[in-house]
Amino acid sequence: MLSAGNGDSTSLLLVLGAGLAGAFVSPVAEALIAKLLPRLGTVPAPRVRIATAALTGVACAAFALHFGITSSLPAFIFLAVIGSQLARIDVALHLLPNPLVLILLAGGLLLLLLPGLTDKQSDEWLRAALGAVILFAAYLILRLISPGGIGMGDVKLAAPVGLYLGYLGWTQLLYGGLLGFVLNGAVTVLVLRVKGREQATEVPHGPSMLGVLAAIALFTN
Repeated sequence: MLSAGNGDSTSLLLVLGAGLAGAFVSPVAEALIAKLLPRLGTVPAPRVRIATAALTGVACAAFALHFGITSSLPAFIFLAVIGSQLARIDVALHLLPNPLVLILLAGGLLLLLLPGLTDKQSDEWLRAALGAVILFAAYLILRLISPGGIGMGDVKLAAPVGLYLGYLGWTQLLYGGLLGFVLNGAVTVLVLRVKGREQATEVPHGPSMLGVLAAIALFTN
């Protein structure tokens, strides 16, 4: 049994290790994406790579601090790595590549199955799977009602986002689905005020969805 001091040291090492691992894996992921998905272009500029690595590292460290050494931590580390890349691409290209979205969904399904097998949390995994279906269906309906209001990439991203929100809980799924639109609307208003209507460009919705998911995972569970 660890003493309080040893426990604090272990937690610190876990957080630092997760943060450094995330920062290291980020440029590796970018290189693989550039190689396997050449239509997205080459690796981004150095400043973008540094910013993405920093974001990934901070997200991994935050998840490690919040979840600790648990069977669900690998799923959220995976979310931090792939989610950061999706956000970067969406900001740069207004595009959410299908392969990356599918990787996030499939990887999340498999990694969230681990807590169900080791901790007998099968109900949480089932709720996660239902969350993916529910949020995907909700976004698809919105897309059919207002084709110009939301992109198909966002509809597809709703599946893995709903997966993680559903795993966290039904309340998290509800608020996560709504707050993504609220945050994106606030960012859009800010961009319009800073750049003006003539110079403002379309604000991607994907980063808001992922940002709200991360915030809910860190502050409501």
